[in-house]
Amino acid sequence: MKIACVSTSRVPSSTANSIQVMKVCQSLAQTGAEVHLCVPGSARIPWSDLSPYYGLTTPFEVSWIASAAALKRYDFAFKAVNHARKMKADLLYTWLPQASVLGLGSGMPAVLEVHERPTGRLGPWLLRQTAEMTGRKRLAVITHALYNAIVKELNLRISPQDVVIAPNGVDLERYLDLPEPSEARRQLGMDEKVTAVYAGHFYPGRGMDLLVDLARAFPAVQFLWVGGNEQSVAFWRERTTTAGIGNVTLTGFVENRRLPLYQAAGEMLLMPYERSVSGSSGGNTADICSPMKMFEYLACGRAILSSDLPVLHEILNDQNAVFCTPEDLDSWRTAIETLLNDPGRMRRLGQTAREDAARYTWHCRAELVLAGFI
Repeated sequence: MKIACVSTSRVPSSTANSIQVMKVCQSLAQTGAEVHLCVPGSARIPWSDLSPYYGLTTPFEVSWIASAAALKRYDFAFKAVNHARKMKADLLYTWLPQASVLGLGSGMPAVLEVHERPTGRLGPWLLRQTAEMTGRKRLAVITHALYNAIVKELNLRISPQDVVIAPNGVDLERYLDLPEPSEARRQLGMDEKVTAVYAGHFYPGRGMDLLVDLARAFPAVQFLWVGGNEQSVAFWRERTTTAGIGNVTLTGFVENRRLPLYQAAGEMLLMPYERSVSGSSGGNTADICSPMKMFEYLACGRAILSSDLPVLHEILNDQNAVFCTPEDLDSWRTAIETLLNDPGRMRRLGQTAREDAARYTWHCRAELVLAGFI
């Protein structure tokens, strides 16, 4: 089976959407399909560079297609779909509603991944067109909350058989046989003390101010912040230094293949989302998100502390995570104190999390989305 994937994500890039696209393409290739990803740009990056950057093991082809920014990627969508037709793709798999409309209009089966409410002047119309056009199609929506929102807000009419709820996933094999926290810290050259890890970007809504307050409240705990771009890392390093907080370590960007070891260095993994969360492309995603770090945290087998956002309950529960009130320092402080005084509960939370992660592999997700197309 030939699958043509079409995305506007920049490759390579450390943004969540770029990582997600590459993980999805790998999972499609792991089903035995011949996968060809088209993205905008003029780069020609060899697989030997892409593989460690994204933590990939199964190769697929990537093509960069020139496009004009002023045309809002519509020229890219047209070129990419035309490329898919020329390669005689059996399926068009895209994150771009204009591409799904063009593909369906030319008679190609299409899967459209939906990660947020449609934006722009034509975004809602394009999504409705995809839903209502004839042809073999599927919407792969990352959360039930997002599906309910777009159906209600767009008056979307689509057959339930053309929709699948497909949360993000994890490369479970990369989290097998991880060392215990103390050994992971030794391998990373870290101090030997209880550690709380935050992994991800430092965008607005990620709870960075709360993380600073928690580090101040727990001087005996080592806080490891993994990720962030150069500017944000420099800002927060200066902020913590000026405040006299010496128990925060900022790593900056870490290649995806090495990320599990850094997450394994913590007894606790933190998801302090605020009530309003900005994605890499802007907009508030707090009510409809499916964070990739949530699945990585599950696979890591550590105690997860998460903001109590309703959408996260689609995956997390009281047996695999501790919920805290968003933006409430007292709630988070109490949760951490309770876990520090109950190592047994920390271990049980981690064990359950690791068991639950098995349901959310990228490979299982690919099979779910492709069911009926292969």
